[in-house]
Order: sequence, then C-alpha cells, then structure tokens
Amino acid sequence: MSWRYVHTGSRSPAENMAIDEAMLIAHYEGRTPPTVRFYGWNPPTLSIGYFQRAEREVDLKALHQRGIGFVRRATGGRAVLHDRELTYSLIVSQSHPGIPASVTEAYRVLSAGLLHGFRNLGLEAEMTGLGNSDGESKACAGAVSSACFDSPSRYELVVQGKKIAGSAQMRSKGVILQHGSVLLDLDIGLLFELLRFPDDQSKDRMMNQFEDKAIAVNACLKVNNRPPVDIPVVEEAFRAGFAKGLGAALLPGTLSDYEEALAARLVRQKYGTNGWNLRR
Repeated sequence: MSWRYVHTGSRSPAENMAIDEAMLIAHYEGRTPPTVRFYGWNPPTLSIGYFQRAEREVDLKALHQRGIGFVRRATGGRAVLHDRELTYSLIVSQSHPGIPASVTEAYRVLSAGLLHGFRNLGLEAEMTGLGNSDGESKACAGAVSSACFDSPSRYELVVQGKKIAGSAQMRSKGVILQHGSVLLDLDIGLLFELLRFPDDQSKDRMMNQFEDKAIAVNACLKVNNRPPVDIPVVEEAFRAGFAKGLGAALLPGTLSDYEEALAARLVRQKYGTNGWNLRR
C-alpha cells in the first residue's frame, strides 16, 4: 500500500487552506491517491476554526499591525498561530482499508503517525484516550480561551501531560481531511495578543492556564537537556512516523495541474475573501 507524499513549501494562508480542499476534491474524483502533505506559512498566520466568530474572538487590528496572516479553516477547533512549526494534512477516502467508520477512531488511526514522529525525535509522547462523550478531557473542564492547544481532546498527542500537537478533521464527499500543527516553538505572548478577551485579568488568567496545558517540541527537548531541532529534522522524523503509522510507503510526488488550478480558484472565491474569513 502506498500514499502520495507532497511538500508544498511555505504558502500564503489562503493558498494553504485552498490546497487542502483541492486535494480533497481531486481524491473524491479519483484523480489522486491518498496523500500526506507537509507545508509551511508565509507570512506567519493565525488560523481560526470554522465555527469561531472572527471579529468577536480575534483582534484584527493587532493582526494587521504585526503583519500576521489570517484565514478561516474548513475544519473546527480553535485559533492556531502558525509560525515555527511543521503543518501536515492527510487526505484519504472514508472507505480506504483500515480507516474506521467512527470519526474519533479514524482520528486515532490517522494520528498514529504523529505519535511515531514525536518518538523519532526522542520524546515520550502519548495519545490521550480518556475523553468523555463530547470529546473533551474531563481534566480540562472549566474556562478555555479561543486558542487551540488550550486543552487535549480525545486521541490528542501529549508529552509530559501537555498538548504538543493540534489537529482537526472534516469529512466531505466521502473523503477525510485531517490537518494539524507540530509546533517547534510557541510565542504564547504573541498568540494571546492576537485574541480578544473580556478584560486584562481574563487574558492573564487564560494565558497562564494555556502555559500549563501546552508545550512545543524544543521546549520539551530543553527540559530533557537536549539541543533544539529545526524544520528539516522534524520533517524527516514525521515523514517516517506517518509511513509507520499508516503502514504505507510514502511516494514523493507533486500537486497535479488540476489541483493547482482548483486551489487558485478556491483562493479567489473562498479562502482569500472576507466573505469566508469574517463570515461569523
């Protein structure tokens, strides 16, 4: 069994989300095999979940002043600051051999590559599995911020009890799109500067809670007196991790001309528009 592996480099916020959707459509139409994609962001970007209220939860003025990009994902979840990270996406049919029908169980299977990737970096990562019926860990009850990584959900990846990878999944046309972030470093101050809070006290309280619940790769390595890693090292570790987790060879490839053209249209008509990004 083999999957296509593509690395699309650092793209704009709208391009990155458009490419993920274009790959989903192309796979649905039978034009492409199941795919693992790695990518980065130019400029650094704040992405929000499909259901978040942009103007209520995000300080759009601060985004502009900081030169941070902005985009709404087609998947759920909360805000993520994409900067010093490896971003991945997986595209596969719901009927693909070995993919469970259950959303949460499919998430567990597809996230196994993350587990192996972290372990390839020498980190003692674990996958949470104690969530309640709504997917949130009972240990994370209480107030949460608009930021992703605020709390681990079922089958999320944790190291030293802290969330180290944030992922989201959607299904459309019988195809699964799962994408997420592996943070090398995290600027918590900048992230919370870009979000709105009722008052400074709430902001400080939630930032402190966030620091207790989330961690990045190089912070974990530092705790263990190991040197930091860079993006190429992480890409190598996670490419091998996904191959092992999926039980498949990852064959190098590129986006097809069809996918590139479809992504360009999705940028113009959807992900690059205020109608999409500020819709709520």
